Amino acid sequence: MMKYYSILIFLMLTAGAFAQDEYPVWPDKAPGVTENLPDKMKGDNYTFVTRPVIRVFVPEKKTSDACVIVLPGGGYSVCNNGRDLAGLFTGHGMTTVVLTYRVPRPKSGKIYMPAFQDAQRAIRLTRSLAAKYGFDPNRIGAIGGSAGGHLTTMCCTSSTVQSYKPIDDIDKLPANLAFGIAKYPAYVLEDGLTGPNTDRGNFAKMAEDFAFDAKTPPMCFVHGDNDVYSPMGSVALYHKLRTMGIPAELHIWAKAPHGFGKIDDTNRDQVGYWGKSVWAWITIMKFN
Repeated sequence: MMKYYSILIFLMLTAGAFAQDEYPVWPDKAPGVTENLPDKMKGDNYTFVTRPVIRVFVPEKKTSDACVIVLPGGGYSVCNNGRDLAGLFTGHGMTTVVLTYRVPRPKSGKIYMPAFQDAQRAIRLTRSLAAKYGFDPNRIGAIGGSAGGHLTTMCCTSSTVQSYKPIDDIDKLPANLAFGIAKYPAYVLEDGLTGPNTDRGNFAKMAEDFAFDAKTPPMCFVHGDNDVYSPMGSVALYHKLRTMGIPAELHIWAKAPHGFGKIDDTNRDQVGYWGKSVWAWITIMKFN
């Protein structure tokens, strides 16, 4: 019952769109899962998920043939419901898919691996739904903040990495993205692979997790200079894309902390308009 009301509230608060359908990411059990158990929630966050799903949101006035997948944040310990980011894109007429991935983070191995598996599968699943919802399967992007920003970057830079064993025809589809928007991505630098950076990230090398393959798309980075997850991570990613000749954009706001700027945030003028900056980039890149 709690899950039902949580989803109902989610649908009501995702402005300018209605939910068409919900799809399980995996036809049976996710990799490594032995039993599908009920989700648990606390406030806006899923605190326990074994059965990841995507929810498709169609804008009331559709103006774009692109689609964006929201990869929520939460430190890979929880998974936010993603409604703020969904509202940004449906409000601009773009079909939006929200992924609820597995949490909490695993006790061993890479903290992002279950979520990365879910995200790669979700991209393929979304691509398989393109004809049904009327968007271009080659114009699918992703956006996420914090852990979601890291997950977005993983999906953008490492789409040819096989994170799980293929199971059906959906897995024959590519997992690459047309664009990515990483909002204060965490876990980018070696001095903060599982938490905040230990030395502000000023002298740390970039983590070796990112493959930067031939299908790495244009990206936009949004960060705060006072973030405990160092903005130097976004700087390093921007620099790498620049050396590869891949168009990228970088916004860093002075004194802004981690997790800044909801869509309607007017408390800080310099970050209150991050959504407008991102949409301006999307427009320039012709993904609108």
